[in-house]
Amino acid sequence: MNFVSKLRHDENVRLDPDRLVALYAELGEAGAERLIGAAMEELAVRIALVQQAAQAGQVDRLGPAVEKLHELAEQVGMQALARVGRDVLNCAQANDGAGVAATVARLVRIGDRSLTAVWDLQDMTI
Repeated sequence: MNFVSKLRHDENVRLDPDRLVALYAELGEAGAERLIGAAMEELAVRIALVQQAAQAGQVDRLGPAVEKLHELAEQVGMQALARVGRDVLNCAQANDGAGVAATVARLVRIGDRSLTAVWDLQDMTI
């Protein structure tokens, strides 16, 4: 008899509220919302680029995409996403194919949850 286990990846994603408050204080409500909106769009693009590069085995394309993703994630308080981006880079630099695949999959999961968390915050007052 064969058994198949399905692992459920369920990680909490937490945004850095201090970073978001600082953005609103620095840029005002309209400026912060424009910056965050632009960052969300760019993060979605970068996540897709990282995923495509990893699936195509183009490790040389990972670096620039992940570095920009890391910068944007830190800018808007997505610490978990920034940290996982670094993990992808570390695996790529170590030529760890399985590690790259695993960390890119995690990056996609964390990215989706992080983007959703920010979109949910848009309905709240900071």
